[in-house]
Amino acid sequence: MTIRKLLLPLQTTTTAGAAFSTAAVVARLWCAHLSVLHVAADRTRETAVRNVFERLAAENGLAVAEARPNADKPTASFAAVVGRDPDIVAYQARLADLIVVPHPASPAEASSSDAVHSVLFDAAQPVLIAPRIAPATIGTRICLGWNGTAESTSAVLAALPWLHRAQALRILWAEAYQRRGPSAPELATYLAMHELTADRAEFRPIDNIVGAGLLAAATEFACDLLVMGAYSHSRFRQLILGGVTRHVLEHATVPVVMHR
Repeated sequence: MTIRKLLLPLQTTTTAGAAFSTAAVVARLWCAHLSVLHVAADRTRETAVRNVFERLAAENGLAVAEARPNADKPTASFAAVVGRDPDIVAYQARLADLIVVPHPASPAEASSSDAVHSVLFDAAQPVLIAPRIAPATIGTRICLGWNGTAESTSAVLAALPWLHRAQALRILWAEAYQRRGPSAPELATYLAMHELTADRAEFRPIDNIVGAGLLAAATEFACDLLVMGAYSHSRFRQLILGGVTRHVLEHATVPVVMHR
């Protein structure tokens, strides 16, 4: 399986640069098509976002063209829909191999972002959270945040195309993160059956925050892609009490692939 179509929802120009450049790295890596979708209440904002799209496409070396089979170079296109319904993004995302979303601009946005939550919960596709600063590489050194849940399993399965291209893989696990389900050694055995070699590292929460420990362990490995499940508990419980997903959404400095 390869990545052929990316969807990037862009509502404003504020975080467009890093998100588009991150998506462009992926598009060039997989020779994929990047579809930028803008959903807005008026045409004024559409014009501003479209102008930024055209500039960023040129700066990132993506030809502006419609998606076509067997393309020999990465391309990008822009579509705008007038409306307020967050489901529009989720519906479009269902026929994309990967959805790229901008990093939340603030903790409050991490908790309330319709784009992030609608694609995570309704699109049934992997979501790549772009960092605030676009990376030079994605997927050369990959960390798998593993806790044995169905969500973390979905994330690993969605990331298999990336894992086969990586130069190094590490499974990150912790007693405080593990739920009922397969252990980290069992995941390593499963990956070996796919001809993938991954080492394992146990991390510790930092100040009792599991997400902080996970991100620190990923940084120690110098990873340029973190793969993990999203919202093993209720989203609303995590918004109120915190949680690994919320912490990573707020604080990650590397690209993160999440899956429900």
